Amino acid sequence: MLLKATPDIAADERQQALQQAAQVLADGQLLGLPTETVYGLAARADDDAAVAAIFAAKQRPASHPLIVHVPDLASAAAFVAPDFLEQAPTHAASLMQAFWPGPLTVIVPRRDGMAQAAAGGQDSVGLRCPSHPVAHAVLQLAAALGVKGVAAPSANTFGRVSPTTAAHVQQEFGDSLTVLDGGACQVGIESTIIDCTRGQPVLLRPGIITPEMVEARTGIRVLLPHEAATRQAAPRASGTLTAHYAPQARVVLMPTELLQERAKDGNLPSDVVIWSRTTLPGMAQRVAMPDDAAATAQQLFAQLRDFDAQGVREIWVEAVPAHADWAGVADRLQRAAAA
Repeated sequence: MLLKATPDIAADERQQALQQAAQVLADGQLLGLPTETVYGLAARADDDAAVAAIFAAKQRPASHPLIVHVPDLASAAAFVAPDFLEQAPTHAASLMQAFWPGPLTVIVPRRDGMAQAAAGGQDSVGLRCPSHPVAHAVLQLAAALGVKGVAAPSANTFGRVSPTTAAHVQQEFGDSLTVLDGGACQVGIESTIIDCTRGQPVLLRPGIITPEMVEARTGIRVLLPHEAATRQAAPRASGTLTAHYAPQARVVLMPTELLQERAKDGNLPSDVVIWSRTTLPGMAQRVAMPDDAAATAQQLFAQLRDFDAQGVREIWVEAVPAHADWAGVADRLQRAAAA
């Protein structure tokens, strides 16, 4: 079932759709939920049976944790170990205050008895407050119905390309799933994940919010994984497997020079397509990649899905610049290619 909550419909119809979606969550059912990053397969985080249905629908290992989405910082406290957000150093609280609502997930110690299934049995939990107005409204309405938070991994089969439109979700799960259509996702790749359980914040998954942005806004330096102390293992986190985000077609990453060399005669197999920033004269099989990192991120998963729909065998992708702004895109492409 599709519920419409896009800006082009009447306000009363939109509010009715939001209320219906919140009730689906309160009833312990699954919901295709739009966020600014990707669409999530959502269920109330305090209902182990509902969370188990997420794992089953996605064919996802139950030990691979889910991120819990909350409407605000106050709601997040229900999932965090007592007094942690007030303890020094207060990195987690500072990050939440600076970047919520927004595409940032913070890993914190989990309160006993809360979201154990969503956390994959770990004593930590990932929390996020989405900025998408539809997601935010649904979370607030669901909270009024007793839903403290919502577990919501990407609404796709485990390891495959994340969905950025309601149509993508319907393609994955059919009409049996209630999907709330909030339009195309504006960010297009999953949230940045920062682990705050080890004393100093550590980046676990890059996204549109970079460590440089964090330091500029908060003064907090976020360590890269190789910089972190090894005496305490990093918690498991969503989207950090070596192979992930993969289309059916094979993704091949190429440096610019190699791509130009392989494409120079223009005689590529018909089932190969190129996605590149560099213009390749006479190459009809080339699709232009934006020069801007944010625009590329917004298009990334939709473009990979479109290539699959065309039935291509291989996708040759020009390697993206080695710059902080491109780190999230580079991460998703590297994991897609690893599959």
